[in-house]
Amino acid sequence: MKKSLIYLAMVMLAISAAVSVAARTTNDSKETTVTGEVIDLKCYEGKNGARGESHKMCAIACAKRGNQMAIIDEKNNIYSITGTYSENKNEKLVEFVAETVEVKGVVSETDGKKFIAVSSIKKAEKK
Repeated sequence: MKKSLIYLAMVMLAISAAVSVAARTTNDSKETTVTGEVIDLKCYEGKNGARGESHKMCAIACAKRGNQMAIIDEKNNIYSITGTYSENKNEKLVEFVAETVEVKGVVSETDGKKFIAVSSIKKAEKK
């Protein structure tokens, strides 16, 4: 009987900890604005930083194949794009490839990599 109570207490403690972590993650999830260029992550990482107008046609083809797309900001922070904007082989992102954009979304980080669940995107105003 004592062993059963100890096991029950341990399970309840584990559940409580999991709920606490989930609540903290949800409460900290604030929408952020990131400005940068939409890049094809695979080409950027594998082709010595391939990006910009000279790489646009290749990046569009990669986006249409469903490659992971990302935003690179002026400090070279890379945010992999997640959420509805990455669905259907990046259908909503194709027109923004190799363009400087302003993206709103929730940023998260896993294993040192940044992700942004995009809620809106528009071309950035030229300075």
